[in-house]
Amino acid sequence: MRFKIIHETEYEFSKAVFLEPHYLMFKPKNRQHLNLESYSLELSIKPAGISEQLDAEDNIVHFCWFEGMHKNIVIRSEATVNSRPYNPFNFLIYPLYFNSIPFSYSDAIIVLLQKYLTAEPIGKELHLFGKTILASINNDTLSFLTALTIQIHDDFVVASREEGVPYEPDKTFHLKKGSCRDLVWMQIQLLRTMGLASRFVSGYYYVDVENPQYELHAWTEVFLPGAGWIGFDPSNGIITGNTHIAVASGSHYLNTMPISGTVRGDATSELKTKLVIEVLA
Repeated sequence: MRFKIIHETEYEFSKAVFLEPHYLMFKPKNRQHLNLESYSLELSIKPAGISEQLDAEDNIVHFCWFEGMHKNIVIRSEATVNSRPYNPFNFLIYPLYFNSIPFSYSDAIIVLLQKYLTAEPIGKELHLFGKTILASINNDTLSFLTALTIQIHDDFVVASREEGVPYEPDKTFHLKKGSCRDLVWMQIQLLRTMGLASRFVSGYYYVDVENPQYELHAWTEVFLPGAGWIGFDPSNGIITGNTHIAVASGSHYLNTMPISGTVRGDATSELKTKLVIEVLA
């Protein structure tokens, strides 16, 4: 399948402001099943400078800086991606003791994974939720990750929430409701508490339905030796497939924001976004 992804973001300010340097993350990543055929990034304001670079977590970032005062900026990202069928279970968890939880990463790997293992405090009820699922499948690692993802999908209502940072994990757990990023952040903190290195992924998810309403999607990736980073989507109760198109991944959701930057001036702002994903012939 070939996809065209058009993502537009507009900021309208009540009065002219000075734009400080901004980081933009919209360019999809190449993966084993994904090939980025073409990409363009257009800004309604011509930047004084722009450079493409990799951040500390190997995400593609466009760093741009500006001159003058502005009341409006539109950022338009357009990508064409070729997605190939693949088997997401084509791996062998190795060494074999990683097939059972709890396990311990080697000292060498822990050095690299430490930021993905550092958990925020969670309540006893959320922790018990995870331990109960783990016990029900006899501590098998892959079965637990799959069952946990399905259980979150079954027990929680997915609600669209375009703005705002993810809720605290315990808030999401007690509400039994949240956006995709709320469910992912809750799942990540639970997994880290249980000793599994996990990270937050932001990107696009294509669904074959009539009149889809797209917005940025989030899912979880877990590091398993022998398998690498494996994606789990709690909003849909599935392991990620060839219609999940990753843009950014990070130890913290703040490291995956599509736009990061500040403005100088006394003004309010209005945000408008539009996301279109089309299947090409």
